[in-house]
Amino acid sequence: MAIPNYWRSIPQRYRYEAAKCTGCGKIFFPPRIVCDECASRSFETINLSRYGKIVTFTVIRIAPSQFVDQAPYPIGIVELNDGIKICTQIADCNPDDLKIGMPVRLEFRKISQDGTPGIIQYGYKAVPVK
Repeated sequence: MAIPNYWRSIPQRYRYEAAKCTGCGKIFFPPRIVCDECASRSFETINLSRYGKIVTFTVIRIAPSQFVDQAPYPIGIVELNDGIKICTQIADCNPDDLKIGMPVRLEFRKISQDGTPGIIQYGYKAVPVK
């Protein structure tokens, strides 16, 4: 990931920030410039819920080269309590124990690293709520 692109994504990656349209109330994650519901350009920054549930998931058994040491690992779509759906890795669980509707919470985790001396990229992963 290029450094400028990395810095632009920090608010969404590290603070769970989204944009809420002041015209109609629709929430966008990541934020947008124009609301696709009412065409407003006025947004307020809100913090998303860290809790949600698994909507669907799959298990990656043959991973891309940068994630081969993590295979097999589950990836899923999680619907947060405020209605936002995100695609994320599901961590700290046995893939065979996952179920649709299982409650999860988002946590910050290491995602990848660009080369040996490169930038460590962090992001969110879903963890089952116990």
